[in-house]
Amino acid sequence: MLQHMKTHTDKKPYSCEACGVSLARKSHLITHMRTHTGEKPYSCKICGFSSARKPDLVTHMRTHTGEKPFSCEVCGSSFARRQQLLEHMKTHTGEKPYSCKVCGSFFSRKSHLLRHIRTHTGEKPYSCEVCDSCFTEKHNLVIHMRAHSGEKPHSCEVCGYSSARKPDLVLHMRTHTGEKPYSCDVCDSSFITKRSMLQHIRTHTGEKPYSCEVCGVSFTIKTNMVQHMRTHTGEKPYSCELCGSFFARKQQMLHHMHIHTGEKPYSCEVCGFSPSRKYDLVTHMRTHTGEKPYTCEVCDSSFTMKQSMLQHMKTHTGEKPYSCKVCGSCFTTKHSILQHMRTHTGEKPYSCEVCDFSTAHKHYLMTHMRTHTGEKPYSCEVCGFCSARKSDLVTHMRTHTGEKPYSCDVCGSSFARKQNMLQHLRTHTGEKPYSCKVCASSFTQKQNMLQHLRKHTG
Repeated sequence: MLQHMKTHTDKKPYSCEACGVSLARKSHLITHMRTHTGEKPYSCKICGFSSARKPDLVTHMRTHTGEKPFSCEVCGSSFARRQQLLEHMKTHTGEKPYSCKVCGSFFSRKSHLLRHIRTHTGEKPYSCEVCDSCFTEKHNLVIHMRAHSGEKPHSCEVCGYSSARKPDLVLHMRTHTGEKPYSCDVCDSSFITKRSMLQHIRTHTGEKPYSCEVCGVSFTIKTNMVQHMRTHTGEKPYSCELCGSFFARKQQMLHHMHIHTGEKPYSCEVCGFSPSRKYDLVTHMRTHTGEKPYTCEVCDSSFTMKQSMLQHMKTHTGEKPYSCKVCGSCFTTKHSILQHMRTHTGEKPYSCEVCDFSTAHKHYLMTHMRTHTGEKPYSCEVCGFCSARKSDLVTHMRTHTGEKPYSCDVCGSSFARKQNMLQHLRTHTGEKPYSCKVCASSFTQKQNMLQHLRKHTG
């Protein structure tokens, strides 16, 4: 009772000889002196933690026992320390007693205010002894140090994934639970992270807050802008340790590594197709589902890949950005010009392993191989006609529909096949491009010339 009375009288008879601070109780002075001597007489028998005050040890032991004796009467949340409960209660009352004198912001905790003040002063009192990085918060320094030590104390009990930061583990767990707590108010799409949801919102608002200082192109996501900048700087910060190749994006480097390892981690459950990239599997699955999510706004044509749709758009705009340096021909896609260049070089990189046939186009080789295998994958649903080439099926279907899309500009005659229309045009022009090597007779059609040759050969 006598000690309690000192709280009313402000009497503090016990003084520290080291720093002069005065205290109301002798026990408080004894505890205070340990800040000067460094003495920590209370130690944890489990992990070796030691403290100058017994209450600190009691609180620490709850990290081992899991005890949380202080409960919130509003929401039932439990805490190991009373101070944590008092601070938590401010989330219900809205009380923010600590204010910033610089900008007027309010905070529920003094520690939050102190951290905030550093945004004005620029103070970063916590330094890394390894790389001299500095931080405004001690917690961030602790996490940073794990980058040097390799420590990942937070692990997933489902798949063994481990991380240096607890928030990363929380996000990872949602890949197992399927939880997507952040929803778009416009289209109800759900997301694992708030950041992903905010980025998605920009697809509705059209906001592109990140702009390239070189060419002015804008982006919804900062990382996309950073990657874009490398097209100007030529920077390729990611390198392959095996062959020394450099890449502008980390994902590109990881995909490249599969070339060395032969790893194809993604497989189709329908046909067993195994690609090295997840994107290739997603695209492949559309061959089974028939899904074509990319639609042309001009003619409503649909495509399985965005790149195919963008290339198709050039047929409407007339854009042909790729030109041949030999003959000046222009093309809508880079792939088309590469194939065209083979008409100048004579290169035929695709060869048949059965009969020495070679071609400049991979697609032609695949079609040719069917002459050996007998495969005819394209069939008519009306009469059962089968063909090795899709174009032959398209032409055949016109015998059922009566469609004749090729017309003669001279007389208006229509034809199901372009080749037939070209042959017909020769009746107007008089052109006879096929000549007999024996008697110099000329013909409009190659077939007629071959029949004529038989008269000479018998």
